[in-house]
Amino acid sequence: MGEAHAAAPVWTETGSSLQGTLGAGEGVTTVHAAGGGDTVLYRGAGSIPLSVLVQGWTHIGDPDSADGYVFDAYQSGASSPTSKMFRVTTPSGASYEYVHTLVAGELYNNSFDAVSPDSQWMVSGEWGTMDHLQIYPTPLLNPATSPTGGSLDLSGLIQLDHPVNDIQGCDFTSATQLICASDDSSTTLFPDAKPLLEIDLSGPLTGGDTTGHVTDIGAIPQSSICSGTFEAEGVDYDTTTGTLRLEMIQPSICGAVTTVYTYRRS
Repeated sequence: MGEAHAAAPVWTETGSSLQGTLGAGEGVTTVHAAGGGDTVLYRGAGSIPLSVLVQGWTHIGDPDSADGYVFDAYQSGASSPTSKMFRVTTPSGASYEYVHTLVAGELYNNSFDAVSPDSQWMVSGEWGTMDHLQIYPTPLLNPATSPTGGSLDLSGLIQLDHPVNDIQGCDFTSATQLICASDDSSTTLFPDAKPLLEIDLSGPLTGGDTTGHVTDIGAIPQSSICSGTFEAEGVDYDTTTGTLRLEMIQPSICGAVTTVYTYRRS
């Protein structure tokens, strides 16, 4: 990845693994425990707790983790959704739900969340072609939010200098940089099909509106014994090891398997 983008940072593939799509096909994050020890946590359609599913939250997205807390993005299965939900699981196993009521013009999609390195702000996004990402105070960890769940309002927007399409996952690699996976195969916005995008912020998030510069840094691999349509999914950057993980659901009857590619910056 990156050979055709000499001006952009180059990520070198270091390996890959196969995961079952039902338990891993929506996203991945590294959870750092306070007492030491890291866990690579996967999410898939089978990861939705029954108590959440019966509320009508039928889709789970690409999660993130900060300080041992796990943040899951949920999407409503209602015919005309009016909200989206973020669920926080604490290191002790308690869970709290934060519901965001859609603002005018906002789409109901909730494919991912990404928590800033200072743990105070959370980025999410919508579907389709967008010129922005959303900023929220991080549920539970930002003191502006309730400690036991409740409502969650938008704090600001990252205004992008280039439109992006079908973003499935993002993660922070630094306080001023996000890496995001696009499921766009059209090559109408960027040279690559299923492009991996770097978004460089004008500064660390403070909650208000800010800007982001978008760069296509390469294509996410599409490799399978089956032919058909692949689906790009979650992104994880482990700040401790410098490992980047990218998920791609294989096509056709191979769709029961998700390939997780690992990269290091070279």
